[in-house]
Amino acid sequence: MGRKFFVGGNWKCNGTNEEVKKIVTTLNEAQVPGEHIVEVVVSPPFVFLPLVKSLLRPDFHVAAQNCWVRKGGAFTGEVSAEMLVNLGVPWVILGHSERRQLLNESNEFVGDKVAYALSQGLKVIACVGETLEQREAGSTVAVVAEQTKAIAAKVSNWDNIVLAYEPVWAIGTGKVATPAQAQEVHAELRKWIHSNVSAEVASSVRIIYGGSVNGANCKELAGQPDVDGFLVGGASLKPEFVDIIKSATVKN
Repeated sequence: MGRKFFVGGNWKCNGTNEEVKKIVTTLNEAQVPGEHIVEVVVSPPFVFLPLVKSLLRPDFHVAAQNCWVRKGGAFTGEVSAEMLVNLGVPWVILGHSERRQLLNESNEFVGDKVAYALSQGLKVIACVGETLEQREAGSTVAVVAEQTKAIAAKVSNWDNIVLAYEPVWAIGTGKVATPAQAQEVHAELRKWIHSNVSAEVASSVRIIYGGSVNGANCKELAGQPDVDGFLVGGASLKPEFVDIIKSATVKN
């Protein structure tokens, strides 16, 4: 069976009640390919998760943007995996570059978070990606392999992991990895997984691209053999997110 196309919308730290309702209405009215063709997950800030979940069409799902690395308790300001499960939130984004960079989350810490979230029954969008300096130094593949290795070291079952390759230099900058650049890194990641995890996981795990994806560039990116979908930032707050979801049909 082929890898089902996956489109995630990361709303980041944006939105008001009114704006969130408006975005959800747009999504609910959208004519998009069915669940057998594309899996759609949107990730509002924590405070809007119950609202979005209650209003969102049943074929789309919600994700949290982060969760704590272990069981809840005396961790002020954190949200635990158990709480997300209790709210019926099926997905969580972990290891986003903004958290790696702004909050100094290490590869090991992200690996621990992924393992704990999975152990509680959450599905994980695990993010990897290099900075501009790392790309210019020619160490892209080494960097993303190291980030993936820290996850692979803690995880035995990859069924509930989607890997998101997000070149840091392309996030919110308007710069986009060319389809060839994206394909090259995705293929290298798959090769690394083949050698270090298993051939089976390498062929089945979805590797999605994030970094200034929009309605204009999504079709060409979606056409790359190892690009299995997208993690969309800014454009997920706009109507063009619907066009990005529709790019799934390129695979059929």
